Order: sequence, then structure tokens, then C-alpha cells
Amino acid sequence: MKKPVVLRGTKIFLRYPLASDYDELAGLYAGSRRHLRGFASTEFGREQFERLMTDAGAETNECFMICTTEGERIAGTITLSQIFRKSFQNAYLGYMLGERFTRFGYMTEAVGLTLDYAFKDLDLHRVEANVQPSNLPSIRVLQRNGFSKEGFSRRYLKIGGRWRDHERWAIIAEDWNDRK
Repeated sequence: MKKPVVLRGTKIFLRYPLASDYDELAGLYAGSRRHLRGFASTEFGREQFERLMTDAGAETNECFMICTTEGERIAGTITLSQIFRKSFQNAYLGYMLGERFTRFGYMTEAVGLTLDYAFKDLDLHRVEANVQPSNLPSIRVLQRNGFSKEGFSRRYLKIGGRWRDHERWAIIAEDWNDRK
């Protein structure tokens, strides 16, 4: 059983998902379908929520709700998944922000808090994020947090029934620590 973690920033805080989050998260997805279309799955129901809760409990994942400090509303999700140990010490970063919460700096802060946790608490060496080349806001979030573009992956991920190209971005602990 994982111990509860809350990561606090100035605009947002990150916390583990709760069973009581379903209605608010489902509403966030429903209100963001146009915003997410083509970049992330727009389907969110009980089945997807149960999968999120199962994934959140796995040793190889760290799943957080992005919550606003003002009003404590769920603004999105952020996850470190496929955490590899031994000589790799790597994880994949994934995130989603609801449409009405964009352009406030929430995701930039959420990624920064997650990287602090990844490198300091989880002792990871590398975090990788894959993003579609047309998702410029997401690329800017990664750039603001010190990620470097490492490559291009053709037809990397199936989203909305189509295989989509992605750019591969990553940051290593030494680069993150040099920024501090």
C-alpha cells in the first residue's frame, strides 16, 4: 500500500486519486472533449476510472490528480508510468488538463512538481514524455521544464482510432538538478 502523497505548489497541488473523484473527473473529461480530441482519449466512464484507480495502486506507476489550490477543483491528471528500476531508473510522463484550466500555468507547475518527486523521492534518473508534433502547448510545457527533444516516433500511439506520430522528449536528473 502506498502512503498518501501530496505535492504542493503555488497554483496547484498533486494528490493521489480517490474513489470519490469519479463524478468530478468524468465531468472534466465531458467538458473537454473538443479540447482533447486527437491528443488523448475523450472517453471516460466507470471502466476508465476503475483502470485509473488500479493503475494508481501499481508499484510501477505514480498517478496524481492536479488540483487547484483555490477551490480544490480537479484540473487534470499527471502520471509517471512504467517505472523501471535497476540500472535504468526511468519512467514515462503522461498528463491531461481540462479545457477550462488551460493557460494558467497549472501544467507547467504540475510537471515541475512531478519531476521533483521523480528525481528526489523516487530516485529516478530519466523521465520521458511523448507528444504529438502539433501539440505546441504541451511541447512548451516540456521545454519550460528543461526537457530535450530526443527523436521522432512514427505512428507511435493509437489515439481516437488512429496511429499518431509523436516526438520523444526527455530529461535526466542531472539536468533537472542543474536548473535548481
